Amino acid sequence: MQKATPYWAAGKFVLLLIGALIMIYPLLWMLSSSLKPDTMIFKELGLWPSQITLDNYFKGWEGTSGFTFATFFKNSFIVVGLSIIGNLISCSLAAYAFARLDFSFKKLLFALMFGSIMLPHDVVLIPQYILFNKLEWVNTFLPLIVPKFFATQAFFIFLMVQFIRGIPKGLDEAARVDGCGHIQIFSRIIFPLMLPAIVTTAIFTFIWTWNDFFSQFIYLSNPKLWTVTLALRGFLDATGDSMWGAMFAMSILSLIPIFIFFIAFQKLLIEGIATTGIK
Repeated sequence: MQKATPYWAAGKFVLLLIGALIMIYPLLWMLSSSLKPDTMIFKELGLWPSQITLDNYFKGWEGTSGFTFATFFKNSFIVVGLSIIGNLISCSLAAYAFARLDFSFKKLLFALMFGSIMLPHDVVLIPQYILFNKLEWVNTFLPLIVPKFFATQAFFIFLMVQFIRGIPKGLDEAARVDGCGHIQIFSRIIFPLMLPAIVTTAIFTFIWTWNDFFSQFIYLSNPKLWTVTLALRGFLDATGDSMWGAMFAMSILSLIPIFIFFIAFQKLLIEGIATTGIK
């Protein structure tokens, strides 16, 4: 196979650079708009603002509906943190059962679990809301957190199952010789070796839960319990003036935790996806 010519390599680099700029343009526009006065946001077409101001960040941090944006960040971190813990515990236990244990109807249950990925969320929305309403969980964090402790995320179970199947069973047999049961094998051997899959699950759970709007919009109506995504919507007023600059400024701040979390665990994320065979 012939090596690529310098012109071909330069052409690919230019195409990739153009594609990257197209993908990142909305983010750059939002950053630029967060530094402009509200009256100039939709008048200036360029990315570089003619007048730079930080008032949008101060106004945005003051929040909406009587609560500062610090409250909304705290609520988001509570929901995200407990959701990560719930997914890691429940999904890893379910994955270990499917990958290592033998029980009745194992293949059927695994097929049903995997098939639930194709089930639209809208189908179960109304029954779930009725159930949580009868439990008096509406307008609390419980509908967003408790299901995560019951292995409801089939994607993460499948990902961990694929990873566990790649761990030699000889380690399990050696542990049984030393007198370990399934709990000890899982906690002392399997779970520590699942670090890439665990980090992958944690990152996806963080991103999906942090960016979730629909579920939080359905169950949280009290402004005191609003998360970041709901608070951003509070800056828009259909009957009056919308605070576009403040919304863009807080949107930029809301992206920072995702970037930090992703960059910190990027290597383990790639390893986790590669070793589980997820394409």
